[in-house]
Amino acid sequence: MAKKKKKLNFYSTDPNFEWNDEPLEEELLPPQQQRLRVQIDRKKRGGKEVTLVTGFVGPEEDLKALGKKLKASCGVGGSAKDGEIIVQGKQAEKVLELLKKWGYSQTKRSGGN
Repeated sequence: MAKKKKKLNFYSTDPNFEWNDEPLEEELLPPQQQRLRVQIDRKKRGGKEVTLVTGFVGPEEDLKALGKKLKASCGVGGSAKDGEIIVQGKQAEKVLELLKKWGYSQTKRSGGN
């Protein structure tokens, strides 16, 4: 089922105002400035464990490229969307090690597991 795009109601008192509906492009931070969090998650996944990487700042294409690189290095599936990377399985230590190796020095483990 396709999601419908909501139309926003907007009012301005400026007679020369023009609505710009283009999304803002996020600027990519260099790896050493990224503050990534790695955690194990089971919520809404039927009890299956996944490794979740959050906190990425940059365009969606770069997020997907990093997700693809992580999934290939771990040899598992997953996805990258909505500002987070999902890697199937309990791979937190391996993902943390890979990110630090690739220059993401401010990466931390979060959560209790």
